[in-house]
Parts: sequence; C-alpha cells; structure tokens
Amino acid sequence: MIYEKCKDILMRERELVQSAAEEQEKMRLAVFNREWQGFEENVSALTVIERQLVEMEDEREQLFCAFEALLQHKNSLYERDGKGRFYAMVALLPENQRNELTSLYRNLKMETLSLRIANETLRTYLGGIKNTIKEFFDKAFPQRAGKIYTQQGTHLSHDMRSMVVNQSF
Repeated sequence: MIYEKCKDILMRERELVQSAAEEQEKMRLAVFNREWQGFEENVSALTVIERQLVEMEDEREQLFCAFEALLQHKNSLYERDGKGRFYAMVALLPENQRNELTSLYRNLKMETLSLRIANETLRTYLGGIKNTIKEFFDKAFPQRAGKIYTQQGTHLSHDMRSMVVNQSF
C-alpha cells in the first residue's frame, strides 16, 4: 500500500511540475514576444499549480507519518530531511519497488531543478531589462532621477505615462 501511494503521489507531482514548466514557457514566450494579453492567466495558472504542489507535498509528508506509524519507530524518520526520509522509507521496500520509486523521485527532482533554472533565467532577464530602462531614464531625464515620496513617506516609483519624449536626441 505504501508503495502504490508513494508512486501515485510522485507521478502526480511530476505531472504538476510538467504543467508548471509548460505555463512557465508560455510566460517566457509572452515576455520575449511582448504579448501581454493572457499573461495574467498564465500567472493565475501557475498559482493554482503551486497550491496543488503544496497539497501534494503535504500528502507525501502524511505518507511518511503513516509509514513511521506502521513501523512503530519513534523519531527515526522525523530526524531526517525530506530526501532522507524518502530514502529511509524506500530502503525497506523490495528491490524492484525501490528502484522504481527512486527513479521516479530522481526524475521529479531533475524536472523541478530544470524548472527552477528556467525561472531564475527569466527573472534575471527581466531584472536586466528593468535596470536598463531605469538607467536609460536616469541618464535621459536627470531631473527625474531623484526619488519621489508619497505623503505617507514611502518611495513612489517614477510615473512615465505623462512624459513626452522627442524622437530625435
């Protein structure tokens, strides 16, 4: 029973990570192509996937607790991190089940790592664009380079909507 439940959880988590990768790729393409329609929907879809992944992680933790209770070992699995507890659990399974679960777990971790790298790359790209635009406006419009504060004393970002730029410098 533990084997089937763990396999089911890992497979569902893997599907969710793949869905998140697909949504993240849509976001990346939207940013590069400057297609802002539907961008908010991609963000919402990723938020839903994130909630589902948290639920899956909780379910996996409950599985570890149930396994611990079956073995009646006090604190042996709880002292380890998630990866250590997973391997402690599968170490007690038959070899073919252990190999299948560890393979699924490694694939899940690899896909998660790949998604994390893609997210960091996109975040770095967007941060670079933001800094470039800020530096451009600071150089092009030095009078606006100073900070503007609200009446409450918080920093107010520059509002460029009312600015008219001459097309020839």
